[in-house]
Amino acid sequence: MIVILFGPPGAGKGTQAQRIEKERNLVQLSTGDMLRAAVAAGTEMGLKAKEKMDAGQLVSDDIVIGIIRDRIQEQDCKNGFILDGFPRTVAQAEALDEMLVDLGRKLDFVIEMKVNDEVLADRVVGRFSCAKCNEGYHDTEKPTKVDGVCDVCGGTEFTRRKDDNRETVSKRLAAYYADTAPVLPYYEKSGVLHSVDGMASIEEVAAQMNAVFAA
Repeated sequence: MIVILFGPPGAGKGTQAQRIEKERNLVQLSTGDMLRAAVAAGTEMGLKAKEKMDAGQLVSDDIVIGIIRDRIQEQDCKNGFILDGFPRTVAQAEALDEMLVDLGRKLDFVIEMKVNDEVLADRVVGRFSCAKCNEGYHDTEKPTKVDGVCDVCGGTEFTRRKDDNRETVSKRLAAYYADTAPVLPYYEKSGVLHSVDGMASIEEVAAQMNAVFAA
């Protein structure tokens, strides 16, 4: 099964991707992680990407698609994978589809996590994580069971991202609606687009997604 999650920063894509990954034996893929791994490994595509990066240029779509192509042919992706943060443009979506067809695979589900911008801002501003194991929490939606103690590892130090503030959130939302949201009609035409309420509880969003997968 191949899944793409869409939604602005803070919509909860990462949380749901981790859940789907565990429950359905898929691999969560981040283009940033794949890019860094390819550069570190010195693969053909990684070297091309490094050349662009060293020159201060953006890594082209064909290189990114090539890196994804290499990664999804590894054994752990045999059962499927989840893409979060890609594609960001219609051109990337078309290139991804062509690449999957070439490999004899197809995209199964594109899930849009719809949000309320104001409520989303509150959600993002309240996020924090354990400095030791990186477990994520929220001031009101997911506090630690014991105040000041991580539920998972027992750590007592926590961090907040510097860019988790209202001004930055507003800029991220504007960028998402301007650049990435236009990709959704492309997938709607393909019949693979589904929407869930991204403002619902983590459990309810999971239930909505499971209903999509079961349909």
